[in-house]
Amino acid sequence: MTDVCLFCDGLREEKTQETFVRPSALSRRGLASLALLPFLAHRAVAQPQQPDGPVTIIVPYTAGTGPDILARLVGVHLQPRLSQPVVVDNRAGASGLIGTQAVSRAAPDGRTLMLQPNTFVMNASLFQQVPYDPVKGFTPIALLTRGDLALVVHPDVPARDARAFAELARAKPGAVDYASPGNGTPQHLGMALFALTAKVELTHIPYRGSAPAIQDLLGKRVAAMFLPVHTALPLVKEGQIRMLAIGSEKRSASAPEVPTLAEAGFPGVQADLWYGLLGPAGLPGALVRRLNTELNAWLAEPATTEALQAQGMVATPSTPEAFGELVARDYVRWASVIKQAEITAG
Repeated sequence: MTDVCLFCDGLREEKTQETFVRPSALSRRGLASLALLPFLAHRAVAQPQQPDGPVTIIVPYTAGTGPDILARLVGVHLQPRLSQPVVVDNRAGASGLIGTQAVSRAAPDGRTLMLQPNTFVMNASLFQQVPYDPVKGFTPIALLTRGDLALVVHPDVPARDARAFAELARAKPGAVDYASPGNGTPQHLGMALFALTAKVELTHIPYRGSAPAIQDLLGKRVAAMFLPVHTALPLVKEGQIRMLAIGSEKRSASAPEVPTLAEAGFPGVQADLWYGLLGPAGLPGALVRRLNTELNAWLAEPATTEALQAQGMVATPSTPEAFGELVARDYVRWASVIKQAEITAG
């Protein structure tokens, strides 16, 4: 965008000079240059909108995970619209740090992009040395989806709502434990934020993934956890768990009868999942807007909405600026939770 603005300034200067210089004084070379201005202006605007080669979407996690599935859907949509091959590259390792660092070091030409969940923002404060800045090190392109998390408990836990659960934990400091898919996950930090807000002491039991954590919740080896709503609902219907509250800002469309934690008396406790597309810092503004427009159009399609709902996600069109604000806001918010709760990556 800078080049375009500078070029426009130059064009205005040429027009000003024409007011004072007779046409006969212009050289043939000068006239030829003026004739090229419309062509150059078109190139200055159009070039940054299109990657000049194959596009790679790096997913810093293994194949088959939520970010990987979403990245492949995005690739299928973008490939014909960019007239370039779009491939997904899974670069897992170090809790996502390896793939994320690779994108932070890539050239800002639109050929290397990255699909991330909000854990990449959390990792920046969770680990002592992170080789990137989640706010300054990347260009936000589009927020894609959000997923609601629900606070759930085993049916034998004597609490029918979030306030009663907090009172139970307050009466037995440290005796009430909760599961998560691992240290630093949204489920872990969401419960840590709840504990800080409710001023209660809970014991965290981290697992390697959601499946074993859910298994121990069903087996009453842990009392509670945050679960994606679409994962929790079948278990709620079967009477295997009880849903106390929704961690998102608004009630879930899948469980509209369940109040949010804010409605339950815990304002500011917001825990959810989101996924977004980013690129290296310095991506041309025209290219960012082009990608954002294409992705928002895709998110608005009924078929896309249905496919995402099947994965427990809600299509969330946005502007690059709004997505950037979300990244910056979550970075500050979760850094505060991690510091107050003294959470480490280990």
